[in-house]
Amino acid sequence: MVEKLARRLPFFYGWLVVGVVFVTMAICVNARTAFSLLFPPILGEFGWERGVTAGAFSFGFVVSAVLSPLLGRVMDRRGPRFVMEVGVVTTAAGLLLATFAGQPWHIYLTLGMLVGAGTTFTGYTGQALFLPNWFVRRRALAMSIAFAGVGFGSIVMLPALQTFVERSGWRAGCTLLGVVALVVLVPLNLLLRRRPEDIGLAPDGDADTPAAAQARRVNVVDPAWAAIDWTLVRAMRTARFWWVAVAYFAALFAWYAVQVHQTKYLIETGFDAQQAAWALGAVSLAGVPGQIALGWLSDRIGREPVWAIGSLGFLLTYVALLALPSYPGLPLLYAMVIAQGALGYGLTSVVGAIPAEIFESKHYGPIFGTLMLSALAGGAAGPWFMGFVYDRTGSYAPAFWVAIGCCVVSAFAIWRAAPGSVRVVAGRVRAAQA
Repeated sequence: MVEKLARRLPFFYGWLVVGVVFVTMAICVNARTAFSLLFPPILGEFGWERGVTAGAFSFGFVVSAVLSPLLGRVMDRRGPRFVMEVGVVTTAAGLLLATFAGQPWHIYLTLGMLVGAGTTFTGYTGQALFLPNWFVRRRALAMSIAFAGVGFGSIVMLPALQTFVERSGWRAGCTLLGVVALVVLVPLNLLLRRRPEDIGLAPDGDADTPAAAQARRVNVVDPAWAAIDWTLVRAMRTARFWWVAVAYFAALFAWYAVQVHQTKYLIETGFDAQQAAWALGAVSLAGVPGQIALGWLSDRIGREPVWAIGSLGFLLTYVALLALPSYPGLPLLYAMVIAQGALGYGLTSVVGAIPAEIFESKHYGPIFGTLMLSALAGGAAGPWFMGFVYDRTGSYAPAFWVAIGCCVVSAFAIWRAAPGSVRVVAGRVRAAQA
């Protein structure tokens, strides 16, 4: 059926795959992000400590970190349809079962473990294991469009969810998200395939000829490195692997720390709950054009400068948050939203492209999965650390400064990994040929 559909489409089937990923990310990643909106009413109902409650979100990242290396192997053996369907069902189960919560461990099990595991399969980690196979020349652009679904879903879902939760409660909000995930995503993800060759196509929709295949290899800068049959063990013996791991840890530390605590911080700074929910959604809205633009730019100037731009975005986000208590007006709030969304979220446009271009091989799945172990460890540490610091000091400021340091480290580490020294992007190839 898919083969027939691919032949009848007036465009490359890879763009349909991008569309499926867009919708899946819009729903499932925001099911995890919604924890920031559920956080205040859960605290209000149970009166638990912030560190304990935010720890459920962090625990989800611990679960994700454990699963990530295994996910690459599952993807290699069973393909994206199996992985995505398991992820959708697991995410929905976590949301629906959370409605019965009455103790902290219930939240850890449902919104933490199940939603964390499910969104690892359906989120950035799972999608980046197969989506790069569909594109070479427009790899970062395609991935940025697909991952921009997160921003679109945030601006559509999160403010509406905030209103729904205020009227009907956080349990009803979990039920709504779980049902939507099952009804929309289970049938949609049946359209996925691992690579274009599985349905008789070639990457980017190019002709599947020896000449076209040779044209896709002209971006190799280091033939000796590119010729290695990379396995996880071989990759882990290189400095490049560990520089990418450090960069991913630091980036997700900064990213998810602010994502979980932003809503509560803004409310305590003087903004009302609806403004705080709007800000969370607006960050992702700003991320839609930002991700696409930076993905397009990355295919022309390289991965390293775009990663640095994204890191700068989160650095400016924390600077703005530190200044908000002294200047609690909308202009600074808008600046924070733009820095975090339009710049910071641009990291997603290259997060899959960087390791794919360094360690491209038939064993890529376990390599990327293990790198995401480091990323998810950062995502787990950031929210917990923010809550811990606040519980002990009564202020987020010291943790914000740690996150600023993480932004600097992350940008530096990708420059050291130097994916452009292995394979250059299409724009650099054309510039060299001109």
